[in-house]
Amino acid sequence: MSQRAYLPVLGMVNALGGDADAVATALFAGDTSGMLLEEHWLPSAAARVGRARGALPALPAHFAAYACRNNRLLLAALAQIAAAVDSVLTRYGRSRVGSVLGTSTSGIAEGEAALAAYRASGRLPDNYRYTQQGIGMPAVFLARYLGLRGPAYTVSTACTSSAKAFASARRLLRHDLCDAVLVGGVDSLCRLTINGFTALESTTTALSNPMSRNRCGINIGEGAALFLLTRDEAAVELLGIGESSDAHHISAPHPAGSGAEAAMRAALADAGLPASAVDYLNLHATATPRNDEMESRAVARVFPQGVAASGTKPLTGHTLGAAGATELAFCWLALRDGRLPPHLWDGVVDPELPRLDLIGGERHFARTRGRVCMSNSFAFGGSNASLLIGDAR
Repeated sequence: MSQRAYLPVLGMVNALGGDADAVATALFAGDTSGMLLEEHWLPSAAARVGRARGALPALPAHFAAYACRNNRLLLAALAQIAAAVDSVLTRYGRSRVGSVLGTSTSGIAEGEAALAAYRASGRLPDNYRYTQQGIGMPAVFLARYLGLRGPAYTVSTACTSSAKAFASARRLLRHDLCDAVLVGGVDSLCRLTINGFTALESTTTALSNPMSRNRCGINIGEGAALFLLTRDEAAVELLGIGESSDAHHISAPHPAGSGAEAAMRAALADAGLPASAVDYLNLHATATPRNDEMESRAVARVFPQGVAASGTKPLTGHTLGAAGATELAFCWLALRDGRLPPHLWDGVVDPELPRLDLIGGERHFARTRGRVCMSNSFAFGGSNASLLIGDAR
């Protein structure tokens, strides 16, 4: 049985656009128009957020127990790959198709609204169900919506959630528990995360400014990215996965980036590739002082020869549990379209950070075959993941 895994199709929605093609157009143009300043998230201040674009599908009435914005984002991504999903269901059967998703919010916004109603009236709304916000519900909902009978579970490890979902999904293929897996991530805007990160003094009302001397925090975003992972050969292959857990601090990364470095090196080892084989690196690049400091140091050690890199969160906001899948999707789109996502910042170099090859303006791959992209995701508690995809070998 083949140990190789491929990513033939992608569906996604976020602040850049309502489908993968619209996202690609805005991504390579460096379009930040989806990053909105909104008044209602914080008690007494505005918040800059990345709100997903486009109309979202409603859930059928018999799925009312799962009705939440998070699942509507998920359905918007699913609709874009429906034909491919139908094909694998026909070929393999519903018991051989699984779903593994990452999230950090699920439908918490619906819980917030229900709690507000309870405070006002003394009772929860009649249409509220905990299944709308349960942290493990996205993958369960997707499986029930499609009638899947394969494994279905949700990974929630903060900002690495949907990156780690790919490791779980690949294991399902390698252990012959599935022939295909729907894998990705979804997160939706809610007051809990926006207020929480604001309380940590990690947010900014300006656009985030990764790797700059003037960096001062993140913007929160929402979105969904959904792939089909199969053994059937396709143009894009999942080449390597690296995970580490340095457990340095509950919310701060290891200052030297040792866990981040370990994840990147593990991904390269898993793929059997040297660092020099990587053509593009999507940085985690939260634009917080500590993350960018440690990540730049780790990248400089892993890639002493340099690597074209960008941080794309100024375009979407930090989509938290969906970030790993979203930013891997940007790598997938880069391979498809032959272009590299730009790094948006003010250009003010921080002399305390190693100099990285940050992509300014339009840039293309230097080669047309054998291209490799890496995506980094780092989370609270020292949870780290790096993913490698590239042209099928």
